[in-house]
Amino acid sequence: MERGSSKHSPRVDDNMSQDVSGLVQGPGAGGSRVEEFRQPEPAGEDQPEPKTLTAGASRGGNPQGMSMDEVEARSRLGKFITMTALPGDRDALLANARENQAPADVIASLETLPDGTHYQTVSEVWAALGGKNETTRW
Repeated sequence: MERGSSKHSPRVDDNMSQDVSGLVQGPGAGGSRVEEFRQPEPAGEDQPEPKTLTAGASRGGNPQGMSMDEVEARSRLGKFITMTALPGDRDALLANARENQAPADVIASLETLPDGTHYQTVSEVWAALGGKNETTRW
């Protein structure tokens, strides 16, 4: 006797597995949402940009040597610099940020980076912009 799901037919099981494949496979070139209809809609023009953290006091979790606002700002910078731009110099970072539709303040801060310096990580870019990184990683 075969021990399988008797709730659906094999064809329906295959279709159901395809429906969730984008959520199960993890992030790729298009993010974790493969189909366009799964992309979250952006906030309206009069709506604030969503934050990763909720308002109010933090229950901890921020790295030693950084405040939660600094973590949020570095994360926001990293949202517009993808891994394809790293390692890269100022021009590569600017081109990548513009390609990812970075806001004007992010572009302006990246334009202040020194020319000719190659950055390996977003944390290095953040430090070059005057931000503080964590003092101990683990």
